[in-house]
Amino acid sequence: MTNQATKRRVIFHIDMNCFYASVEMAYNPKLKGRPVAIAGNPEERRGIVVTSSYEARAKGVKTTMNLWKAKKLCPELIVLRPNFERYRTASREIFKMLSEITPFVQPVSIDEGYMDVTESKGMGTPLDIAANLQKRIARELDLPCSIGIAPNKFLAKMASDMKKPMGITVLRKREMPSMLWPLPIEEMYGVGGKTATKLKGIGIETIGDLARGNVYELKQILGINGERLKNRANGVDQRPVDPDAVYEFKSIGNSKTLPQDTTDETEIRALMHYLAENVARRLKRKQAVGRSIQVMIRYHDRKTITRSKKLRNYIESKEDILIIANELLQKHWNLEPIRLLGITVQDVEEKQNIAQQLDLFSYEKVAGKEKLYKTINELSEKYGKNPFISWNTTNTDNQSPSTSFQKDFLDDFKR
Repeated sequence: MTNQATKRRVIFHIDMNCFYASVEMAYNPKLKGRPVAIAGNPEERRGIVVTSSYEARAKGVKTTMNLWKAKKLCPELIVLRPNFERYRTASREIFKMLSEITPFVQPVSIDEGYMDVTESKGMGTPLDIAANLQKRIARELDLPCSIGIAPNKFLAKMASDMKKPMGITVLRKREMPSMLWPLPIEEMYGVGGKTATKLKGIGIETIGDLARGNVYELKQILGINGERLKNRANGVDQRPVDPDAVYEFKSIGNSKTLPQDTTDETEIRALMHYLAENVARRLKRKQAVGRSIQVMIRYHDRKTITRSKKLRNYIESKEDILIIANELLQKHWNLEPIRLLGITVQDVEEKQNIAQQLDLFSYEKVAGKEKLYKTINELSEKYGKNPFISWNTTNTDNQSPSTSFQKDFLDDFKR
């Protein structure tokens, strides 16, 4: 990866337009040009819109909107249940096409990814490569996509959002003052609603304001992320396009040795609260979440055990961490005196890279708290010749939600 990181890079961000709805339209062309929404429990008024076509969006239909409200805005709305196997199949075909251009492909979710085409000059100019790729995906899969072209991942991501559907946008650093800086701060990738509110509180209304912002002041309100966002706003992003990113498993933990061996439950409970709070604080600082909790217990005789639990969904709060950690402690502590305790959150990922299974078993609970994490697909299965012929039309609504696309995806790569 060294040569890719040191040269003047050419990075693509590929973003499939209205992916789930577009896949359904490719599968059933009669849906084209009509307002389509993908939602769970379409028979029930409490169902929630997962995604929708541009025709539906033009009528005001939005992701996470209650289905009854969406139908009120758009009475002719066609509502379909999600077919994840169909979307996975299409996604595999897309990433296969990307990998035929360059080995430097990094999937971000089921419908988006980065490519480093710095060394792909033999295939034409970056614009030629992007146009040919976009046309091929449309021709062979009947799916629209937008492509951002830039010298780094952040600018490529911003560029791909500038023209949809079927857009190709080049964003060079010298064009940032005219193309990027005038945009409202909430349109910047990596700036959520809460962060935007904090930034506006110190007078930062646009991306340009952030680029010119005071680093000390930004770190005061956002921590290390303040400096990172300022760098991004100035077009600084050294992150490589890393095909091996799926192998990275990080952990954040904290442990503490007690002044003396103890079986005092009050003392142990206080220490568990302290450890969980420290871990949650570090997760927040890194803008990360985790999906496994591990507890370490070291006894008076130095015998040490570790016990962990894999969770269905990602967590980040002290309360959630503490509940699982206490459950593990109660289950595995043999009541002998304890010398040391530790809590570790494993399978840690940055929020911007995370992928949570997109199904309505967990979706409706998550949607009320924050934006839906995009799902990620399995890429290592054998590629089919024509996904639209080989799609399995069996109803998958009753499949268990106990594993996520991300888990399947990562497990495949580890085989």
